[in-house]
Amino acid sequence: MFISQKLQKENIAEYLLYMWQVEDLIRANGLDIDKLQESYLNRFKLEGKEADAQREWYENLIEMMRSEGVQEKGHLQINKSVITMLNDLHNELLKSPKHPYYSAAYYKVLPYIVELRNRSNTRDECEIENCFDAMYGLMMLRLQGKPVSEDTKKAMEDISRFLAMLAEYYKKDKKGEVEL
Repeated sequence: MFISQKLQKENIAEYLLYMWQVEDLIRANGLDIDKLQESYLNRFKLEGKEADAQREWYENLIEMMRSEGVQEKGHLQINKSVITMLNDLHNELLKSPKHPYYSAAYYKVLPYIVELRNRSNTRDECEIENCFDAMYGLMMLRLQGKPVSEDTKKAMEDISRFLAMLAEYYKKDKKGEVEL
């Protein structure tokens, strides 16, 4: 089973961040499957049908990126759909009086979201996407070994907990276990 399939079932937030990373990995390799194979996929030491399936999955993503015009920036529709589903659930949870802990977590991170939206001029994105943008940005800073301020760490811990809560509600909702 691919990492993406496992994450999609177990933690939709981690899945989305992983998929954004895959998009950037494909871009870093110029949307060239052979280059991607050499620089990245060969590390997995897969053989036969597993290797073929992995390569095909990446080839399909490359084709989707080309056809959707996200070769240089932006996200695939499959990833945008995840954001939309999460945002819809988020709005339903906020409307429901049955989930006060979720509402409390949201209002705790709302000042951070407002600050993110003002700093990055991303008011056209939903707040959930702003949170994911922030998490992805932090992930990239850490991968590059760049310093992160204590205030940013605190904000990101709260946003991370909030997104984890939303991901757990998503998982329960898929099983029909969330009452709104």
